[in-house]
Amino acid sequence: MYFTLLVVVILTAIALVKVALGIARAISPRSYNPQKGEAYECGIPTRGRSWMQFKVGYYLFAILFLMFDVETVFLFSWAVVVQELGMYGLVSILFFLVVLILGLAYAWRKGALEWK
Repeated sequence: MYFTLLVVVILTAIALVKVALGIARAISPRSYNPQKGEAYECGIPTRGRSWMQFKVGYYLFAILFLMFDVETVFLFSWAVVVQELGMYGLVSILFFLVVLILGLAYAWRKGALEWK
């Protein structure tokens, strides 16, 4: 019973995605101008290579920022219902904060927060 339902849901999801992509491809405007493939920044033609590699540190810093940004979202939702949760809510959020603080300490110790 559940297997059949799961198969139907998966097949429906695949069909809906394919239909949406087909409709988008059918009605989307097309332009085959070679200028479309060039890099663009503020209307000024680029000099040199337009594809640059960034240091891994930038990506790591961005991931850490997102991680702690998501933490604030969880803290806000916890603060809304804190009185209803009682002691269980306090212990669970303290565990959550300890894990995040340990993650921050690890990143700090590895030098991920240093701008070089």
